[in-house]
Amino acid sequence: MKVVVTGGAGFIASHIVDGYVARGHEVFVVDNLSSGDKKNLNPKATLHAMDILDPKLQGVIGEIRPDVLNHHAAQMDVRRSVADPVFDAKVNVLGFLNLLEAGRAAGVKKVIFSSSGGAIYGDQEKFPAPEEHPTRPASPYGVSKLTGENYLVYYHTTFGIPYVALRYANVYGPRQNFRGEAGVIAIFIDQLLSGHTPVINGDGKQTRDFVYVGDVAAANMLALESSFVGAINIGTGVETDLNALYAKLAAGLSSHVAPIHGAAKEGEQRRSVLDASRAKKILGWTPKTSLDQGLAETIAFYRKAKPS
Repeated sequence: MKVVVTGGAGFIASHIVDGYVARGHEVFVVDNLSSGDKKNLNPKATLHAMDILDPKLQGVIGEIRPDVLNHHAAQMDVRRSVADPVFDAKVNVLGFLNLLEAGRAAGVKKVIFSSSGGAIYGDQEKFPAPEEHPTRPASPYGVSKLTGENYLVYYHTTFGIPYVALRYANVYGPRQNFRGEAGVIAIFIDQLLSGHTPVINGDGKQTRDFVYVGDVAAANMLALESSFVGAINIGTGVETDLNALYAKLAAGLSSHVAPIHGAAKEGEQRRSVLDASRAKKILGWTPKTSLDQGLAETIAFYRKAKPS
């Protein structure tokens, strides 16, 4: 198949590009390289260095005539979405609409959308949260991701374009940008390797569902072949609090540096964990990588990238 992957030079999507290329698909990457890195780009993929808001995108998609759009380009910083909700909406809503219109005109047969379990559900009532959980996003970022899902419903109902919205838990692993607000594991590793003292917001007892990027990429491989239409959680169903996470990272790096506890982030979810039973039932997907194994592989990547 011909597959366009937006954000394909970035953290998550570059692993997805690798997977599609390995399976023999013809892959085209659309990435403005604002946060992506050409070093992440698979040499067998064709790069179009452009923004998803660019009016010329329709011409590019029309020339490629892809079978599938896999959309991962996004404004993904929750804090920035709070500080500048207009910019967040421009990228995550208008940019996505520009891509959807281009895909519709080019006769695209399917859309795979990177959504967010934690940001869409907001403060959870049920642990782990299933896809039927009420959606009460507590940030403009969550609102924009939910809006993207709603547009997918519209394009499916009106134009018959199937879609899968993969609602990710907290994704981590090699290639994650430690400057990204969401990449707490990458941030902690970078700070410890740099000899700095990491800061944990609040008491550190807030929990997250950490899912390894290789497992997320595997879900995208399976979603390409699935006929299912709708939303699917991609997570481990396991909560890990930040204190326990930091202890694992410090041990993995043989560090005895104690973290500093700063002020709690306003509006931060206390607990976030996803029920991925639908992914197992529909896609045959389960996470294969334990947190300890994933952290070890991530630490090894950053040690190599940033030798001490």
